[in-house]
Amino acid sequence: MSARRRRIVAIAMLIASSACVPRGGPVPGCVPAPLKVSGSTATLEIAPVLLAARDHYPAGAVVTNGGIANLMSAIPARQPRTDGLADVATHAETQALRYSVGNPDIRIILTITEGRYRIIARRSAGIARIADLKGKRIATLATTSAGYFLARMLAQDGMTFADITPVRISPLEGMGAALERREVDAVAIWEPHADNAARVLGNDLVIFAGDGAYREMFNLNTTAANLADPAKRRRMVAFVRALIETAAQIRRDPAGAQALVAATAGFTADEVGRSWATLAFPAALPADLLDILVEEERWLAAQDRRAPRSREVLSHLIDTSIYAEALAIGWP
Repeated sequence: MSARRRRIVAIAMLIASSACVPRGGPVPGCVPAPLKVSGSTATLEIAPVLLAARDHYPAGAVVTNGGIANLMSAIPARQPRTDGLADVATHAETQALRYSVGNPDIRIILTITEGRYRIIARRSAGIARIADLKGKRIATLATTSAGYFLARMLAQDGMTFADITPVRISPLEGMGAALERREVDAVAIWEPHADNAARVLGNDLVIFAGDGAYREMFNLNTTAANLADPAKRRRMVAFVRALIETAAQIRRDPAGAQALVAATAGFTADEVGRSWATLAFPAALPADLLDILVEEERWLAAQDRRAPRSREVLSHLIDTSIYAEALAIGWP
């Protein structure tokens, strides 16, 4: 039996024990319920989730378009039926902070993907440095990780959102065209939309990389109630282990993940390939995750006109136990 096959068998055994072996003994013919996963299927960052669900999680996982909101409310009827609330959900750390104000039992259990963002600007708009963004029209989504990234970049030159004109463009695919038509002067958004915007400018392009200012934490989230449910907990441990295995595979050979996310999200292979270098796949809990939450909370609290939560309160949003248990799974 190959090493990969042994790992899948071990995960399958853990999943089977989650629902089919209660205290009274095994249930004949029991088939564990599939894991219900909600996440934005129109992002590159979700690639490990899609690949893990297809190839590394033998009990099956239903991945539907959505996010953290689906941990608290049923997935809309237009999505494939998943019988109620999601078990786990993906989202950038920005949204975990936003939703957890009213839902403090949200828990981050894994960072799946890290994303590096860039500001794409038009040189002919008089932009050569960050300070030149003052007074300019910038396409972004102000309440998302892209908005926080832009705020961090502006702060390097003592500016805030009050110094620019943020422009919301939907769908995101229209940002490049708006830049080309000079309806906006710059774009601050995730990939591949930033790269697509850059390509329309040619020699008129200026790029401001966000390295050192911000990196997106695209996390796997759940709730304290789900963590307390023994059957759901074992399925989550198995899925996190599958994500760890998947991330290792992607780092060795990204072709399968690239093809899958391109087909799912509707991107071309070229779009995915050009943007792939902006992503990293840690499938871990980064040591600075809490530091990032604390810093970002100040910005979000100011936006919402509320007091920022303390570091102690925010620390409860991170649950390390599922990741620790996933790492501890022994292989036969």
